[in-house]
Amino acid sequence: MKKYLLIGAGPVGLAHARALKEAGLDYDHIEANDNLGGNWYHGVYETAHIISPRDVMQYSDYPMPAHFPDFPSRQNLLDYYNEYADHFGLRNHITFNTKVLYVRPVEDNLWEAHFCNDEVRRYTGVLVCNGHHWDKRMPQIEGNFTGEIIHSKDYKRPEQLRGKRIITIGAGNSACDLASEAARVGKKSFISIRSSAWFLPKLLMGQPLSKYANPKVPVWLQKLGLKIGLKILIGDLKHYGLPKPDHALFDKHPTIGTELLHYIKHGRTVPKPGIVRADGKTVTFTDGSQEEIDMIVAATGYHLSYPFLPDELHRTEGAIAKVYGDCMLDDYRGLYLIGWQQARGGVGALAPKAAGLLMRHLKLQEQIGVPLGLVMKEAMGQKLPESHLIGMFVILRNIEKFNKHYDSFAQRARRLDRQYPNFKNKVLPMPKSIDKNLVVF
Repeated sequence: MKKYLLIGAGPVGLAHARALKEAGLDYDHIEANDNLGGNWYHGVYETAHIISPRDVMQYSDYPMPAHFPDFPSRQNLLDYYNEYADHFGLRNHITFNTKVLYVRPVEDNLWEAHFCNDEVRRYTGVLVCNGHHWDKRMPQIEGNFTGEIIHSKDYKRPEQLRGKRIITIGAGNSACDLASEAARVGKKSFISIRSSAWFLPKLLMGQPLSKYANPKVPVWLQKLGLKIGLKILIGDLKHYGLPKPDHALFDKHPTIGTELLHYIKHGRTVPKPGIVRADGKTVTFTDGSQEEIDMIVAATGYHLSYPFLPDELHRTEGAIAKVYGDCMLDDYRGLYLIGWQQARGGVGALAPKAAGLLMRHLKLQEQIGVPLGLVMKEAMGQKLPESHLIGMFVILRNIEKFNKHYDSFAQRARRLDRQYPNFKNKVLPMPKSIDKNLVVF
């Protein structure tokens, strides 16, 4: 029996695979697709480029090639993740085309995993890195729309849009990218936005905006400076026919890039309010206006989803996993929900360091019975997260601080463990049936 099961071979999964290997912890690594790369392999369109620059997307322990552009393409990233896996000898540990259908706690604090090939294995712990860009959230539109409706995840290449009257729903990065692509190749391009986002330029004085981020400057001062800059560079969104953001800067994920604003000002993309209904190919909006539409592209985001876990372990609220230490439950030991957060900037600098800290947690958890999530809750007074957005510098500082004082944390864990000398995970039963066609990425 191998100690750990690692689910997912995307950017976060690969970083944790390397950490497990480096820590000398025995593990099985499975990936539902036929290759690694996660969302960059199965979920984005061919022309996509990362919105975060190379220096924050690259792993802190493996720089991207110098010839990569500041904003690497999808293919650049796939090449990079494959090189990373090969360089650290991770590929041979990955079993591709393998889905986990059900994972449940069983006796002796073990975890039982059921796979698509009918195999059943037991593990000390399960590291879940299945990503959060695969369970599509679709809008509910009244009426009987006779055109085509797709989610942004289903868009792969410009030919899908060519010559069509297209409306994109959403205000995030994917929505703005697709509305801009429709402006280039479609017959007409519209974008339906109920609540606008904050638009940030990719570049400032020829450099990626992240170059100017300084961890020594207070967040409130960074926000103030950025707001002043946006007033000068972009101005009021009403000048583009867009609604004002209904949230503070960074309370939600900003939209990086101003390409959409360019196409709006050139009349190539027309902003519209929310959709009321669609009858035939006639789409009616909240302001009473109507447009003839051939295709609706719903760039409406994703659900945070763990369909292979029992209902009791679905500790999610919207895009937030209600866990301690970013990944642990307080009443079950051995289950780690990883990578559900979205880092402002990029995941590359964070993933190896977060994975390294988790390896220390895994080794400590092997020595004690009480869940480390409970230690963080009771002995450290940690609260459940209230947002899925995290500041990269804040997390890096927290990881550094945690590592510096890890011996003290371990002492608290052992003291609390003595208060729960016979802790056991609650054994959860198998469901009556398991859907072997379960969509799991």
